[in-house]
Amino acid sequence: MAIFSSLCKTLRSSSAKKHLNSTTSLLRCMSNVPENTVYGGPKLQNPNQRVTLTNLRQKHKKGEPISMVTAYDYPSAVHLDMAGIDICLVGDSAAMVVHGHDTTLPITLDEMLVHCRMVARGAKRPLLIGDLPFGSYESSTHQTVDAAVRILKEGGMDAIKLEGGAPSRITAAKAIVEAGIAVMGHVGLTPQAISVLGGFRPQGRNVDSAVKVVETSMALQEAGCFAVVLECVPPPVAAAATSALKIPTIGIGAGPFCSGQVLVYHDLLGMLQHPHHAKVTPKFCKHYASVGDVINKALVQYREEVTNGSFPSSAHSPYKISAADTEGFLQALEKLGLGDAASAAADAAGKIEAMS
Repeated sequence: MAIFSSLCKTLRSSSAKKHLNSTTSLLRCMSNVPENTVYGGPKLQNPNQRVTLTNLRQKHKKGEPISMVTAYDYPSAVHLDMAGIDICLVGDSAAMVVHGHDTTLPITLDEMLVHCRMVARGAKRPLLIGDLPFGSYESSTHQTVDAAVRILKEGGMDAIKLEGGAPSRITAAKAIVEAGIAVMGHVGLTPQAISVLGGFRPQGRNVDSAVKVVETSMALQEAGCFAVVLECVPPPVAAAATSALKIPTIGIGAGPFCSGQVLVYHDLLGMLQHPHHAKVTPKFCKHYASVGDVINKALVQYREEVTNGSFPSSAHSPYKISAADTEGFLQALEKLGLGDAASAAADAAGKIEAMS
């Protein structure tokens, strides 16, 4: 009896294993992700191909400039990756550059997370930093840490950036660092504070303002920030802050004396050529290309070719149906009482043949 019971258990176990294997195979077939990605475990990261805070500290120690670009989607992230850019910032400037707002204030944390995920899928080499948008970290330390956690967990970022140097912002930066999240500070012109600043105005242009830039930068360093963005301040002020700090400074409209530089992807490529967008592109931005002109020219040419019927030609109509199947198709249409459709199909077949 004991032998029979043991045999039954063995058979049930074998049947269960077969069912499990069958279910696993079905699930694998249903997945749109390659099998080795789903079941092969995490891929090993090559430290020589992924920029980390350690890499940035080493560059800073050696006096090597750090490159940073602000980007908002998968295609631009891929370009940054291919170009070997050190840092990719997913900035709240997406509100202006991509969403078409006049300021950075309207963009939400949920919208920022969408941009973060797009960039994370495209940029595998740069250090990825996500901006905390206005309204996501002002109320409390609890709100601040929650927002920062979401940027990493849901957005796929490596670190966050926050603006300003008010005591509450210093406290916020410290709380995020203590939560185990790397923070980049941002002083000078802080676009989220335009209602207080009276618009997009350069900072550090008098003694008190210049000293405040340096002191605020030092306070952010003391709070644990690994770097500080200096935006729209005179070069001597940026040089003083860079000298006073032990962490890198990333300049934008702050002259050549910072530890690194950052520009917005669309700005440096000259993508926003339309007069409506003139106010979006800052004075300090150098255009390394005129991509906007190329885009406009291409779109106009496309419209003209569609209008005059030259697009698509046979070269861009690649999908064929054999002569025999064409004849059968025409007969089927006739049987359905679709004589006009059959005539149109026959005419099209003849024209495509002639074009080829």
